[in-house]
Amino acid sequence: MSQTLPPLRLHHNAWITDDQEANRRFYEDVIGLPLVATWTEREVLSGTERAYSHTLYGLADGSALAFFQFANPEDQAEFKTDIDSTPLRHIAFKVEAEAQEAVRERVAAAGYAETNAHVIDHGYCVSLYVTDPNGLILEFVVDHPDVEKIDAERRATAHADLSRWLAGDHTSNNHWR
Repeated sequence: MSQTLPPLRLHHNAWITDDQEANRRFYEDVIGLPLVATWTEREVLSGTERAYSHTLYGLADGSALAFFQFANPEDQAEFKTDIDSTPLRHIAFKVEAEAQEAVRERVAAAGYAETNAHVIDHGYCVSLYVTDPNGLILEFVVDHPDVEKIDAERRATAHADLSRWLAGDHTSNNHWR
């Protein structure tokens, strides 16, 4: 029996955007993720040939955020979905405290009031939340100084904690708050 290996890393997370240039200004100029590729394609999707652009913004580990925009407004409407707007649906990035503060400052300086930028201290980490022009929530996470100890504890009890919670015991196990 072969061993099941986890994925090496996130390759990319894809999203639809209505405005590639507004999206580029936000991600590259404000957030600081470089535009690393733009693919302009014609492809048969759902039985119809469609023209679209596919942009990727790179992270330090080689992964990326990807955004699609269709040339035809009808195609754009077909593939764009209504998102379930909730702070629980988001993409989180590990950053150092200085990088988190720099993102917060650039978002404020660029006048992105609609980003609803705010910080939450979760105890085991401190997170800056920002909403992009597409409604996608981004979290910039600074880990607690004892992150290795915290991770080891959570890994050791992960199954027991889940079983306890599923059985109805909903007490918090976050001792860092």
